[in-house]
Amino acid sequence: MSDPVRTPPSLPAAQVLADAKYPLHTPAGLVGNTPVLWIGAPFTAAGTGFWAKLEGHNPGGIKDRTALHMVRAARERGQLPPGARIIESTSGTLGLGLALAGAAYGHPVTVVTDPGMEPMMTGLLTAYGAEVDLVTVPHPEGGWQEARRERVEELLGAHPDAWCPDQYNNPDNVAAYAPLARELLAQLGRIDTLVVSVGTGGHSAGVGSVLREQLPGLRIVGVDTTGSTIFGQPAAPRLMRGLGSSIHPRNVAYDLFDEVHWVAAPEAVWAARRLARHHYATGGWSVGAVALAARWLARTLPPENRVAAVFPDGPQRYVGTVYDDAYCRRHDLLGRPPADDPDELAAPGERVVTRWTRCTRVSDPLAAHGDLVGAVR
Repeated sequence: MSDPVRTPPSLPAAQVLADAKYPLHTPAGLVGNTPVLWIGAPFTAAGTGFWAKLEGHNPGGIKDRTALHMVRAARERGQLPPGARIIESTSGTLGLGLALAGAAYGHPVTVVTDPGMEPMMTGLLTAYGAEVDLVTVPHPEGGWQEARRERVEELLGAHPDAWCPDQYNNPDNVAAYAPLARELLAQLGRIDTLVVSVGTGGHSAGVGSVLREQLPGLRIVGVDTTGSTIFGQPAAPRLMRGLGSSIHPRNVAYDLFDEVHWVAAPEAVWAARRLARHHYATGGWSVGAVALAARWLARTLPPENRVAAVFPDGPQRYVGTVYDDAYCRRHDLLGRPPADDPDELAAPGERVVTRWTRCTRVSDPLAAHGDLVGAVR
């Protein structure tokens, strides 16, 4: 005798409508409302964990948000004429966001990058219609980042109607992330500690400022990479992309941070791979670095402290780097798990860091005499 056919229970019409995903007229509608996932054991110690905001569920990652917002705001102000070219420097993720914005609003896009961009990312940008302009020589002081910025200026001179978002200094880069903060509030209600990577300073400032306004006691932890100048360390060659900087972006809100963690490439690789294996939620360098700091905070803070971390992207673009054994062996990234606890600095410039390290004094390196602008709360 065959099993009877089981029909699912009928749902009220209102519930069907609430659960439906409505049709979209433009690709811009694909961005936002990303999920939050609990990350616990075995990545974290038993009985501990943190919430991860999975921005890799946007088409290109977290910078889809800022690309769309910066382009929309520039169009509204008349800075970006209809059909004019968008030209910007990027290590990758913003390029995808600008390609998306170009498709949504009808603008050609030129992305200026360097040899460190993954072939997969170059292929995707080209497929999405962006022109990829490659610089071949790093700047003697500002490295690849400054070389890219100089090339952007050359291209802007050759295209008088073109517009550059200037993600490093554009306040719209910060304002773009207010919706992300509101999503976190709606999803989690209370957040006691926020962990965010820092590169251009956009999403850390945008999310952190909105949450701090609603949650005055919120502790904000910034995550940087070794070799980055953002928080007062000297510039050094950096393998990790997507966080850190060889310049000093003015969008970084130093006064928001209660502490900063620097993470080295092997430590980020260990965390990203472990996340993938045990939680099926991971990403690239930034995700690994952020997860490592959030994991430690979840273990060392009181159990009732609710930790939320922003994972800026997914793993796709890192198949040839973070998740490629041959690449990782060439760069000595495997078999080097992080220590149980970070090293400690009394002040950001106390010494050069080469492994996971934290500091609870956060200062703007460009402030006169290194005056303290952020401290332990």
